[in-house]
This record gives sequence, C-alpha cells and structure tokens, in this order.
Amino acid sequence: MSTQKSSVRRKAGTVEKNELRLDKERSEQIIDALNTDLAATYVLYHQLQKHHWNVEGAEFRDLHLFLGDASTHAEEFADELAERAQALGGVPHASMSTLEEESPVKPEDENVYDIRMSLKNDLEMYGDIIETLREHIALASDLGDHATAEILRENLVQVEEDAHHIEHYLEDDSLKQ
Repeated sequence: MSTQKSSVRRKAGTVEKNELRLDKERSEQIIDALNTDLAATYVLYHQLQKHHWNVEGAEFRDLHLFLGDASTHAEEFADELAERAQALGGVPHASMSTLEEESPVKPEDENVYDIRMSLKNDLEMYGDIIETLREHIALASDLGDHATAEILRENLVQVEEDAHHIEHYLEDDSLKQ
C-alpha cells in the first residue's frame, strides 16, 4: 500500500463550474444521473465478465465471444459516462465500494450458475439499465443538455442490442426434435 500523501484536488460529490455553459444546478442533476448510470454499467461489466470466464456447454464459444464483446461495450460506455460527468464539472464515481453502493442494479453473488440462469440474470439487469437510461435521456433533454442526452441515446442503442442478443440465446431451440 502506498504511503504517499497528497492533497485532494477535487472532492467527490462536488460540482465545479464547467465551460459547457450548463449552470451548476442542472449540471448537478445530470452528473448524479451519469454517476448512477456509471455505477450500474460497471456492475453489469463485472457480471458479464464473470459469465464470460465461467461459461460452459455446447454453445461455449459463441457465448464466450458474445459476453466478451458485451463486457467491452459496457466498459467503453462507462468511460464515456465518466468523461461526460467530468466535463460537466463533476467527479465520476471510481471506487468499487461507491460503484456498488450507488448502482441501482445488484450483481449476482460469487457462485457460478448454469449459463441459462446467468443470461436470465444479465437480461434482468439490462432491462433495469435500459429503463434508467430512458429516464436519464429525458432528464438531460428536459434540462437542455442535448449532448448528454445524445451520448445516452447512442449507448442505449448498444445496450438494447446486447439485451436483444441475450433474448435470442434464451429462446427455445427450434432445431431440436
């Protein structure tokens, strides 16, 4: 553990003036929403990685690749969320404990489940995140932050697409006799 001491440059939970000409009150609301989305996205990322590592069965390869891609999408979205919160004068959530505490979605426990159950859990998490993203798109639009609304909208498309792929994996196998 590092013993280096330094002064705090920006305290978590604070909002500074930004150069995007969005006043502090509106920025605070949007940053709170972005941090919620950031926390949820990191919980999703870790759960997808867990399933990527532990997937077994006849469709191992396809699911392993899909889950790896889906976790990459989540990681990239988290980066966009954090950078936008910072651009608006906020401090993005970064500690694991804060991310888990502030997330509106809760991860599976440490146990490994069959892939069908894991995918059902992922799909449930995706659904909750989709609903929250839609609310936050409306919030950002209502507050006049059209750039944040567009960032969320663009990522909602990918989140919905990944959820839709999981739906397909969970369908009954129509080729079975």
